[in-house]
Amino acid sequence: MKKSENKKSFEENIARLEEIVALLEKGDAPLSDSLSLFQEGTGLVAVCNTMLSEAEQQVVKLQKGPEGAPVELPFAGEE
Repeated sequence: MKKSENKKSFEENIARLEEIVALLEKGDAPLSDSLSLFQEGTGLVAVCNTMLSEAEQQVVKLQKGPEGAPVELPFAGEE
C-alpha cells in the first residue's frame, strides 16, 4: 500500500476499489496484472475499514447521555 493512498478520502478509495472490481470482472487482464489489482484492492478494503471504524468511534464519542456521559447507541442498520 502506497502512502499516498492513505491520504485519499474514503470516497476516492471506494471509487478506485470499484474501478478495480470492474477491471477484474472483465477477466481480460493478464494474471500478473490481476494479482496486482487484487492486492491493491485488498489494501484499499483495509484502509476503508479503518476509516469506517474511526468514523464510528467519533460518532460514539459525540453521543452523550442525559448526564453528559457517553452513551453508545446502535446505528440504524444494526437493529
